[in-house]
Amino acid sequence: MTFVATVFAAEELERHEFGPESFHVEMRVGDAVLVIEAGELPPGVAPWTNALYVYVPDVDAAYERAMALGAEAISEPVDKPYQERQAGFRDMAGNTWWIGTFQAERG
Repeated sequence: MTFVATVFAAEELERHEFGPESFHVEMRVGDAVLVIEAGELPPGVAPWTNALYVYVPDVDAAYERAMALGAEAISEPVDKPYQERQAGFRDMAGNTWWIGTFQAERG
């Protein structure tokens, strides 16, 4: 949760802890709410990680905060032809994050 709070300036809305590695946390990132859960999986279900795409006000700043916390770079910030500046990284839990900032058309 510290990673998400620091990189995305997320606000924790709700937290329920059910044991040392079992929890439900809701965090606001901009206008969106992320639900982050961990706990015991049903029998036969393998653990997984995920990938998220989050729009942020400043890709470069968010990317630098992620790197400072120990994230692994996938793609440094770069301007894309579809009017976004985008970057990607993997956090310490193996989750893949893609971040983007919409850029107005340059004249």
